[in-house]
Amino acid sequence: MTHASPSNESSQFDLLRQRRFAPFFWTQFLGAANDNLFKFAFTVLVTYQLQVAWLPPALAGLVIGALFILPFVLLSATSGQLADKFDKARVMRAVKNLEIAIMAVAAWGFLLDDAGLKVVVLLGCVFLMGLHSTLFGPVKFAYLPQHLGEQELTGGNGMVEMGTFVAILLGNVAGGLLIGLPEIGAKAVAVACLAVAVAGRLVVQRVPDTPATDPDLHINHNPFTETWANLKLAHANLVVFRSLLGISWMWFFGAVFLSQFPSFAKEVLHGDERVASLLLVVFSIGIGAGSLLCEVLSRRHVEIGLVPLGAIGMSVFSIDLYVASRGLPAPAGGVAHTLGSFLAQPAHWRVMLDLALLALSAGLYSVPMYALIQLRSPASHRARIIAANNILNALFMIASSLLAGLLLASGASIPQVFLATGLANVLVAGYIFLLVPEYLLRFVAFVLTHVVYRVRLRGQAHLPVQGAAIVAANHVSYVDAVLLMAISPRPIRFLMDHRIFAVPVLGWLFRLAKAIPVAPQKEDPVAYERAFEQARAVLAGGDLLGIFPEGGITRDGQLQPFKGGIMKIVASHPAPVVPVALRKLWGSTFSRIEGGQAMVRPFRRGVFSRIEVLVSAPIGPAQLSPEGLQQVIQHSLDVPLPRRRAQTGMA
Repeated sequence: MTHASPSNESSQFDLLRQRRFAPFFWTQFLGAANDNLFKFAFTVLVTYQLQVAWLPPALAGLVIGALFILPFVLLSATSGQLADKFDKARVMRAVKNLEIAIMAVAAWGFLLDDAGLKVVVLLGCVFLMGLHSTLFGPVKFAYLPQHLGEQELTGGNGMVEMGTFVAILLGNVAGGLLIGLPEIGAKAVAVACLAVAVAGRLVVQRVPDTPATDPDLHINHNPFTETWANLKLAHANLVVFRSLLGISWMWFFGAVFLSQFPSFAKEVLHGDERVASLLLVVFSIGIGAGSLLCEVLSRRHVEIGLVPLGAIGMSVFSIDLYVASRGLPAPAGGVAHTLGSFLAQPAHWRVMLDLALLALSAGLYSVPMYALIQLRSPASHRARIIAANNILNALFMIASSLLAGLLLASGASIPQVFLATGLANVLVAGYIFLLVPEYLLRFVAFVLTHVVYRVRLRGQAHLPVQGAAIVAANHVSYVDAVLLMAISPRPIRFLMDHRIFAVPVLGWLFRLAKAIPVAPQKEDPVAYERAFEQARAVLAGGDLLGIFPEGGITRDGQLQPFKGGIMKIVASHPAPVVPVALRKLWGSTFSRIEGGQAMVRPFRRGVFSRIEVLVSAPIGPAQLSPEGLQQVIQHSLDVPLPRRRAQTGMA
């Protein structure tokens, strides 16, 4: 599948004008809206309008939610196989045909006069709509990498996440309004659900063909063995597997808040049902804003450095939500706050701000993780891995409901449940980031390139998104490796002077990045050879190797003669070499100054110090020489950049 090359000025919203994305986006948007229109209308129906002894209103929401999630646990493994085996556009069309059939049955159910039969039919449709979503989920996330390039994945996922939460919000609002219409509410919901299903089927017809990634796959109908096999496959790539766990934790975290909004609004904020709806609106807007913000902050690449930033926000604002919601006074006379009286209280704005920023942080946390899984999962098994992720999500959400229920049953207040969730997020996120240091490293690189430096980048397209390659750069400062991490779409293993590992903090950081220490051959021949063995292993694994051919940090700001170690590596493992020139770093915080040391006057050039990174076209191993490589980098250092914004600028 070929990807259209995004223009430098294009944004994620431009995808909505392209056939490879727009029909797919509106298909999933209409499906999510219909799910929630139907479920919320049914929930209101059995809570306020019907009296069924065997389904009391207090249990209605729990039963409906459990029935909807059940297919994810039972059938996600099968749906993942279908998405890998068949053309994804064909699968989507079949799923939308199923949706029309389900909504036709639901429409009949809404029109029945027998209350008991009505509830039974609609509960069956809840399960079937859960099946509809189970079948669509793996197709949805496996579709994107076949039509979007690496620079578009974050923006595309952000649009999908934003669209999903807007659809959830609109579906809930529409369901509540329609079912509340006097005398014709049930009929209105029946017509609306069927109409939205038909609209989705019309839109999905425009989704372009998306060939099967494993057409010879033999379907395993045992969901337990298939799920286990997919989890084992994901576990082979620890970054992918632990990202699955990270996403599942986000659903655990979010489910705590979403499930408690009605009770939180009533018991803590002393508001009516419209206040509960307002909380859902604020949360949905926050998630959408965070999802869209990912592309802006990531500069059109899969930037997993945003994940720790999102995790920090999730904890900070959930803890502050606990503080802000303690001791809020009830309105005079014991009457619940209306929307107007609720908004008139300044203390309530802090609660809404915490909720909005908490949700925004969850968007920053989740979108890069989804994009990373799509990018690094094997294409032949991508849908099955995402299906396994859906099962984990469902299990984590069930566990979330049970644990929150236990806390509340033991006497904890809802704000205390929020506090416990925020503190647990600190522990879980910290554990994940220590298990997968790449997240933490990218976060450090993200902060460095957004606070200490302001980076202007040219030629990033020359950095390969797959396959072995050597990234060779001039060595100006102690953070050159971190800057190269920030501009690279993939992790880089660096070959570095062993003395840099003795530098406080930076040494720990480079050990975390699994940098390879190299000592001079005369000083330690064993360590010298061991370093080159590890460097060859990096290339043999198809990864990126970073090297500073000067052999040390410049002491005068000038390019030093290149050593021949790079030729020793290429001789046994031929790989293209990507020259990178780091400019305007000399004299900054982390570089040496004339006759002095680095880091003696922090921020001596202020914050947002401007630097430039120029990436040149790769040099083939047959054309490589230390002198030629040095000449290419020296030329990049000497040629001034044009005054206009660089073609792929980071700033």
